Amino acid sequence: MQYRTLGRTGVQVSTLALGAMNFGTIGRTTQDEATAIVDAALEAGINLIDTADMYSGGASEEMVGKAITGRRDDIVLATKAGMPMGEERNHRGGSRRWLVTALDDSLRRLGVDHVDLYQIHRWDPSTGDEETLSALTDLQRAGKIRYFGSSTFPAHRIVQAQWAARDNHLSRYVTEQPSYSILQRGIEAHVLPVTEQYGLGVLVWSPLASGWLSGAVREGREITTSRSTFMPQRFDTSIPSNRARLDAVERLAKVADEAGLTMIQLALGFVTAHPGVTSAIIGPRTLDHLHSNLAAADTVLSADILDAIDAIVAPGTDLAAHEKFDTPPALLDPSLRRR
Repeated sequence: MQYRTLGRTGVQVSTLALGAMNFGTIGRTTQDEATAIVDAALEAGINLIDTADMYSGGASEEMVGKAITGRRDDIVLATKAGMPMGEERNHRGGSRRWLVTALDDSLRRLGVDHVDLYQIHRWDPSTGDEETLSALTDLQRAGKIRYFGSSTFPAHRIVQAQWAARDNHLSRYVTEQPSYSILQRGIEAHVLPVTEQYGLGVLVWSPLASGWLSGAVREGREITTSRSTFMPQRFDTSIPSNRARLDAVERLAKVADEAGLTMIQLALGFVTAHPGVTSAIIGPRTLDHLHSNLAAADTVLSADILDAIDAIVAPGTDLAAHEKFDTPPALLDPSLRRR
């Protein structure tokens, strides 16, 4: 396992991080399975575990908490808040009112007195940066969080938050957690230049592109990844963007075969090769899934392989831009772009 410094924090984290989204009802991973996955991940050298309050309605945090009992100090523990937790309209977002409550709830579920990294799950356009950063700074000073970061923020919002922290003498986001894979390279054009300029650590999610790069998705095969059961539109090859992904996967498979690599090694080696990326978050549902990901822990791709990937999916290109979750609200709601 390799280790890198998380932004400018001085904290050393593994280049593969364990994501716990599948723990609970989302991935149907049981407590015993989750504990076995955490055990194996830690034994392999992974020291960063990432979860969120909304994963399986809080069950993921509870399962992580039980799995790390007795070894909390050896783990860089990260969670997130901001996505809806139920129907109540104020149980979401980046307001001080909600974040104070949400963090206490997360700490209770995790069974700890602090988290190392607390992340705002999505930019909340209804809440000002000063409000959110002020709340996070106070929670940091109270000792409940060590650092805080953002997740899936558009580049301009990352910049704006840095300016707001400076102008209001508040602590700043030290990490960003964007989606990044061979098939979704848009952050290379916008987000990564910004995070590198401001010295943010970058923890990328979905490096296997929701299973497209796992090796299980190939031309002529029935698509059986877990995501295809509850997000079938993402794997419907009659949709042009999905057809483009499948065509790219076939060409990438040839590159992997010629290099003697699995598709997972190719995919994880690609994202961790970028100098702006700190860690790739893997989200195994089973122990077998974890082991197939761990096989890529020390994969280093040559310049020739990276050039071949560039020829298949151009730098800065998203093959499914509509799945990025960072689209400005005005592009989705016509009323916001009309007087």
